[in-house]
Formats: sequence, structure tokens, C-alpha cells
Amino acid sequence: MFTGIVQAIGRIAATNPKGGDVELVIDTGQLDLSRATLGDSISVAGACLTVTALGSSSFSADVSNETLAKTTLGNLVPGSSVNLEPALRVGDALGGHYVTGHVDGVATVISTSDDARSWRVVFEVPGPLARYIAPKGSVTVEGVSLTVNEVEGNRFGVNLIPHTRVVTTLGALVSGSRVNIEIDVISRYVDRLVSQSRLD
Repeated sequence: MFTGIVQAIGRIAATNPKGGDVELVIDTGQLDLSRATLGDSISVAGACLTVTALGSSSFSADVSNETLAKTTLGNLVPGSSVNLEPALRVGDALGGHYVTGHVDGVATVISTSDDARSWRVVFEVPGPLARYIAPKGSVTVEGVSLTVNEVEGNRFGVNLIPHTRVVTTLGALVSGSRVNIEIDVISRYVDRLVSQSRLD
């Protein structure tokens, strides 16, 4: 479980094909790995990955074909920047919202524009995900917890404050950028309960 509060921007050091899928080696930059151990979960661009090897400032993780197909991780190359967040520990502050690291799909940036000191970004999500995104609800983009401003069809808008643009990879978004999206887990369960009650 994560919060969507990015703790560092890392860089892909290597993408190693292995047995039909890929091992990523990630340089963690300023992320503190002193408490990390093999088997820990770390959110990489919003996707929960398991640490399989650990260095002083890097870790490796295997990425399955399912994850490569359903996220942007298959497009990463050495030098690509990625948002990083270690999994929550007991007693950690919950600054964003509950994030699982299970990416639901890939969205596309439709437009960006200035809005005073903030930056307004409009995304388009795959049709089946649109029903789960609501105004003033939460959504995770590339591992970043954001508040939805407005929703129109399968498009939604957010505002990025200057801090978010500096400490995450979202400051580099342009029209056409593809990003990992995770819907709010609460909306998923509410939808399931409502759907099931209609069948009973």
C-alpha cells in the first residue's frame, strides 16, 4: 500500500530482457534505501514492483509481461525518469490517499495550460475507467496522488502546483504523453457492491 506522495525521482539504469520479460535496474537518486530489504514493494511510476536485488542507491525488479502490456513500464529505456515511493509502514503519515500500485490503465495527456502559478492538465482515460473518476475525487497518475477538478466524458482535469511539478516527473508532461492511471480503490469497491446488489 502507498499514499501517492512521491519521495524521489529515480532513473532507469538498465532494462535487461530475461526469459521473455524484463528486469529493471533503477537508480533511486535521493530515495533512502537504508530500511529496504529484498522482497519489499516500491512504487515505480505508479506500479508496485518487488525488490529482487538491492544496492546502496539502486534496486532491481522483475516486470511481468502483464505489467509491461498494461502500463508504461514497457516503454522505459535507460535514462528514463520515474517517480518512486516505498510502501507504507505502520505509523507512516498518510499524506495522499490509499494507493495499491495496481495500475488500471494508461491515459493520454490531451492538453496543458497555465493557471496562475499552477498548471492545468487534461487527461483522457480508456472508456471503461471513466465511470470511476469523479470531481473532487482522488486519482493516481504515474504514482502521484491528485485531486480531480472536473470530468467530461472520458476526460478529466487536474491542477499541478509548482511543488508537484518540481518533485515528480509530471512537470515534463506534454500533449500526447502516456501515463499510468490508478483509480481510487474505494470507487472500485463501491461499484462492485452496487453491481452485485442489482443482481441479488
